[in-house]
Amino acid sequence: MLNTEFPFTLPHGYIDSEGELHREGVMRMATAFDEIAPLKDPRVQANPGYLVIILLARVVTKLGSLDQLNPKMVESLFAGDLSYLQDLYQRINLNGHSRFNVSCPHCKGDFEVETDNTGEDFSATQ
Repeated sequence: MLNTEFPFTLPHGYIDSEGELHREGVMRMATAFDEIAPLKDPRVQANPGYLVIILLARVVTKLGSLDQLNPKMVESLFAGDLSYLQDLYQRINLNGHSRFNVSCPHCKGDFEVETDNTGEDFSATQ
């Protein structure tokens, strides 16, 4: 069975109007309609860069205690969180999963690594 929903943890988190921090969320895979419908939105027509805001508002189905995001909420995300969600969107919609194909620098073997989706930066150490 195809997994269409992916949990994540934002690096910084969304702070709502009452000061509550929301970091844990769920993103679903996008449909063709999710990518086509925003093209009619006047905000996207005026500024094509706004497309990502509309797309993320459609596919992030939960964030903390919030059951849905709207474009204003996505606009309020920290830049690092927006970048994180854009990357996650690309991985799950292009690959259908959140895994990376990697090569071992020592043995040159190829394998897949499942990301932990925590928003943390786990840099490789030697």
